[in-house]
Amino acid sequence: MRLDPGLTPEQRELALRIQAKAKPMSYGMVLGLPLTSGGLHYGFTRGPIGFAAAVAGLGLLALGGYSLIQMRGLRGRLRLITADAWRSPAAHLPGARKAATFAAYLNGLLVLLSLTGTGWLLYKGAGWGAYGNSFGFGALVTAAALPFGMAIGAASTLPQLLQVIPAGAKVGRSLYSVIFALATTVAGEGVKGGEAEQAAAGIGTMLICAAAMTLLKRAAARMRGETPGPLRVARREGD
Repeated sequence: MRLDPGLTPEQRELALRIQAKAKPMSYGMVLGLPLTSGGLHYGFTRGPIGFAAAVAGLGLLALGGYSLIQMRGLRGRLRLITADAWRSPAAHLPGARKAATFAAYLNGLLVLLSLTGTGWLLYKGAGWGAYGNSFGFGALVTAAALPFGMAIGAASTLPQLLQVIPAGAKVGRSLYSVIFALATTVAGEGVKGGEAEQAAAGIGTMLICAAAMTLLKRAAARMRGETPGPLRVARREGD
């Protein structure tokens, strides 16, 4: 991922260290989840060799989890030297508090959307035959873990937003963009398969995500004491 050229040397160093930890975390989770879940499925339905694969998967999950803990520590240090990570100087203003509350509602909706996506994948897995074989089950668990992890991430921003910390809105926008991409796939599959309800659900989710990303951007600006859009320009000219 390309780094923002506006980062300070200290921020850049921490960002590079976070990127270095992201690789073992990703490999550990992406390989560990299907090996563990698929291995257990095979062990219970076919033979004990599946449990050996599950042990290897647990080892990879441990590596990914350890890297994730290290990343969280580095991100915490990065947030301490990032302006948006602190309570806004405009937190005492009614407009900033209202924007923070509104952003919290939007991120709460994101939690519901993410959990809905998790449930949808687990439900559709039966139709895909994922529960009948170990490989499919492992892939299904890995796919469902993505929106579930996003739900946890979105929920973690709610305390920040209630404290009028703009970083919570920025995280929400990033997570909504992931849901938008997933909804695009769902809509495309619905159109190809002639499933009108699935296509409508995907398109509706895309519209919700697009609107939420726009509103969160405006909310973050108001939380910082800025006036987004044309009003901001007029205000500066008036000063």
